[in-house]
Amino acid sequence: MTMHPDLPADAFSLQRLYHWERHAPSRITLTQPMGGGVVKEFTWSEVADQVRRIAAHLKAQGWEPGSKVAILSKNCAWWLMSDLAIWMAGYVSVPLYPTLAPETIHHILTHSEARACFVGKLDGWEHMKSGVPADLPCIAYPLSPPDAVASYDGWEAICSRTAPMAGEPTRDPDDLATIIYTSGTTGLPKGVMHSFGNFTWAVDRGTRSRILMTQSDRMLSYLPLAHVVERTLVEHGWLKSGMHLYFAESLDTFTADMQRARPTLFFSVPRLWVKFQHGVHHKLPAAKLDRLLSIPIIGGLIRRKILRTLGLDQCRWAAGGAAPMPIELLAWYRRLGLPINEGYGMTENLALSHITEAGKNQEGTVGPAYDDVEHRIDPATGEIQMRSQALMLGYYKEPELTRAAYTPDGWLRTGDKGDIDNLGLLRITGRVKDLFKTSKGKYVAPAPIEDRLVMHEALEACVVTGANLGQPLGIAMLNAETVASLPKDAVQAELEASLIRHLDAINARLDPHEQLACLVAVTSAWTVDNDLITPTFKVKRNRIEDVYARHYETWVASGRKVIWLVG
Repeated sequence: MTMHPDLPADAFSLQRLYHWERHAPSRITLTQPMGGGVVKEFTWSEVADQVRRIAAHLKAQGWEPGSKVAILSKNCAWWLMSDLAIWMAGYVSVPLYPTLAPETIHHILTHSEARACFVGKLDGWEHMKSGVPADLPCIAYPLSPPDAVASYDGWEAICSRTAPMAGEPTRDPDDLATIIYTSGTTGLPKGVMHSFGNFTWAVDRGTRSRILMTQSDRMLSYLPLAHVVERTLVEHGWLKSGMHLYFAESLDTFTADMQRARPTLFFSVPRLWVKFQHGVHHKLPAAKLDRLLSIPIIGGLIRRKILRTLGLDQCRWAAGGAAPMPIELLAWYRRLGLPINEGYGMTENLALSHITEAGKNQEGTVGPAYDDVEHRIDPATGEIQMRSQALMLGYYKEPELTRAAYTPDGWLRTGDKGDIDNLGLLRITGRVKDLFKTSKGKYVAPAPIEDRLVMHEALEACVVTGANLGQPLGIAMLNAETVASLPKDAVQAELEASLIRHLDAINARLDPHEQLACLVAVTSAWTVDNDLITPTFKVKRNRIEDVYARHYETWVASGRKVIWLVG
């Protein structure tokens, strides 16, 4: 592969696009599935040309500089090009998760004062479209829902009739680049404001020593680009390194998407890493896999075959984040020859806070802080606090919330509890506000218990709760495969016995006041639509309490270790 000139260190997002447009115009940089096994590839020259045409169209609308333009779409090539076009036109992008309820969509579009919205690749558009104000100008992508294509101006039509914007328009590092609405576990989402300088500083520090990216790398973009990690790591990592990005088509094609991309860099949330593991165990039970891996030659063959099946045989850097990674899960992947780095961050700091160092076993922690990131623990509350040059400009239209997010001396309050060891490694122990007290007057930190509980192959997500009860309890959502097997009584009896063994093993490692009185197995899905999880699969504890709290005392009083909540 021809290597092109390195990017200037001080280049910002648009300058990075212009760099690749000049120095690698014919190089393929985006691969987009179009359905039916067909893909569309974009060179840097084609990306820049379409960005320039859409930017010229947006600029022609005559909106004042800094106007907001929204993007509502699943990940695709046009998502990235929309973002760049918005910036090139002098505006601010507002990404929306492609799974939001119509009420939330309406709130974000009106709160941000969006002047237009790109409506792209979506699965639930029929349900979502009522959230888009009828008078809001919209632009449809080639893969948009049919009625969106019919109702709105089209991307391809705009490109065909609009001359590309000339020159190399730039933005100031202090300019507002985007407003990322957090998928918070409580209340309405807040609009986190970040500048171009924030992104440049974050991706430069991230790729300088911890996440080495090159033009030869490949990534699969599938986690929502509206999320801060995908935005910083994938979008801005792509612009900095000039790598080749692939996009996932759907959940049904994810295996084929992974095989097409064969990513060299791969990030995922713990939930997917667990699903990968369960998929392997479904074909090769854990006990048998352990035996095979212990045989020198056969073990090596098995490792390579599993990683090749997952599409991760060429992955040289893997990471997890957005929620804690269970230590047992990290150890399992390390035994396969794929060590997973665990990262920690939040929207307010562009996800650039901590990550474990490649080649070092720092399991149980999220590693040391990134270069030039400061961290400390509040001695009074145990809260993790940090500061860097990637901190948000504030919450859009929320000065009081912005002030509350910082300490008087300018450190960001993360809301997480933790401790820092003598090597500078950060260990997260829970949320400041997630601790609850049982009726015995003892505090329980739910996060470490949940890490162990969710490791059962039948469970998709879980919560440990029980404020003011004699003992805490666990509530767990069964995965779809398990729910499908439940009508058979023998299967349910076998699963219940397995869950009891799992519960007993967890309780054996807990202090008496932490031990779970029972496990409630829920067969109905926790989804974004029923407001029980966020778009990044974090369980909304307050909503779990709203739905289930009235049953807690009855469940605990029943004396049963597993309680079935069907339907």
